[in-house]
Amino acid sequence: MQQLVTISRPADGLKRTAAQLKLRARQLLRDYPRETIGAGVLSLTIAGAIGGAAISGSGNQPAPAAAPPVPPPLLVRQLAPDQALEVNREIPLVKGPNPAAAAFVFKGDSSARRQALDCLTSAVYYEAGSQDDDGERAVAQVVLNRVRHPAFPGSVCGVVYQGSTRPTGCQFTFTCDGSLLRQPDAEGWKRARGIAEAALSGSVYSPVGYATHYHADYVVPYWASTLAKNAIVGAHIFYRWAGAWGRPTAFVKAYSGHEASASALRSAALAAEATFASQVQPGSVAEAIEDIPGAEPLKPSMRGDKRVAIRFNLTARKASDEAVHEDYAKKFEASDNLKFALGGDTVAENQAPLGKSAPANPPAGGAANQR
Repeated sequence: MQQLVTISRPADGLKRTAAQLKLRARQLLRDYPRETIGAGVLSLTIAGAIGGAAISGSGNQPAPAAAPPVPPPLLVRQLAPDQALEVNREIPLVKGPNPAAAAFVFKGDSSARRQALDCLTSAVYYEAGSQDDDGERAVAQVVLNRVRHPAFPGSVCGVVYQGSTRPTGCQFTFTCDGSLLRQPDAEGWKRARGIAEAALSGSVYSPVGYATHYHADYVVPYWASTLAKNAIVGAHIFYRWAGAWGRPTAFVKAYSGHEASASALRSAALAAEATFASQVQPGSVAEAIEDIPGAEPLKPSMRGDKRVAIRFNLTARKASDEAVHEDYAKKFEASDNLKFALGGDTVAENQAPLGKSAPANPPAGGAANQR
């Protein structure tokens, strides 16, 4: 009973306050009718504006206004496959919703569609041809997700061949590791083409959501821990951008409707791969590494740029510490000025201005001859 009395007292106060406000409102309306009505209309207008802003803000948020992130190159950690599998298992899947991507709407002529279909089929075949249909659908979905994200090119072929002619590495490894030289088998190509055609026609593979990155489960890219791991399909692990750039509202870029020649992009990628490969002679590199104390060659970087990776062990440090140092300036006939510039020694007081050494016995009563 005491509790009921305690609760009822604030209610009585509210009733009294409401009655007083009602009485004051009547007095204001009687004494100042025009001003009271105008203030009421203004209050309703402001309240409506605030309420509308709140309602619009509670829906889909606009795409981020800042510059989009730069796609990271596929630099992988030097781990054995079994170690990579363990590291990848330890990276947790993100919690929360993983919404399916919107259906891709192709807006281009028949010529652009042919090029887009060829490029997307190549990505599906070479990236996931050894997997089942779901593995291939997942790769096709990532390509089309990238087309609609402001961090990537606005065409299918542009996304597939991005970075394929740069030594810094491609986005899809098959475009810069020589895979394009491998003739596809007819049945596998037909299956990949059917999946690419369905994706361009609006088919969505929902398990990967808005993923824009993936890699094989037997490698660990350096960027793996910086993105949101949101799906595992077959032998591939999929990621989306963390934060606002991975949300559906970021995928607002319209498809360009224009496609470059798929055959020209393929030829350019193969030419670039051959050029980078010709810059390194495997035999000479191996011999050079053997001549370096403590140098150990590492596995290829998986980037396709054919760079040589070397690790130096403690033997290399010991050899460096024991190496006899010889002053560079003493290896040749150098002027005093050059020796001073190289070694920091104090220049002689009688040094000629242009570096010519002063004679041992300068003429009496005058400075040394100058040239």
